[in-house]
Amino acid sequence: MAVLNPTEFYGTVTWIGRVADRDAALASTEVTTVALGFAGIPGESHGGLTRPACSRVSQQYKQGTEIRNVRQLSVLSVEELDATAQALGIPHIAPAWTGASLVLEGIPDFTLVPPSSRLVFDSGLSLVVDMENAPCHLTAKSIGVHHPEAEKGYRKAATHRRGVTAWVEAPGTLSLGARARLHTPPNRLYPHLAAV
Repeated sequence: MAVLNPTEFYGTVTWIGRVADRDAALASTEVTTVALGFAGIPGESHGGLTRPACSRVSQQYKQGTEIRNVRQLSVLSVEELDATAQALGIPHIAPAWTGASLVLEGIPDFTLVPPSSRLVFDSGLSLVVDMENAPCHLTAKSIGVHHPEAEKGYRKAATHRRGVTAWVEAPGTLSLGARARLHTPPNRLYPHLAAV
């Protein structure tokens, strides 16, 4: 029995980017097409099959512990970038300022898609959604370079609108205008969370 089921939600790629050196700058550089392998985008700062544990998993691992890289890509949506900009009172947020790898248009409440969902592209490329990507101070600073008045309020404005992290399950080429179908697992909550 299949666990992952295709939905009628499709996202169209409106932006592709890569961060060459995250230590130098969070902002990504726009590209029009990219070949993704099992390690993500070649030469991308977030790429690789493994990565050192960071503050986002500090309750699970000591910082620097080598772990599986499920943060190869940062995927956002046009709709949520627009909603965040509106909440901040600025005209727009450029995907590059957020360090985005990929921006899609057409999937509502994209940040809230269930973990383990797949974005299956017509080409066969498939990305696995790891989890929601929480807004961070680095993104706030990057946006603040262009709109200083927005830096302080960014984290609140982008909560549940910052997109997701993802990793490559099936390699392939990605180009502007490509279309992905959202496949989701059963959407159930673990019933014992209230007890802990």
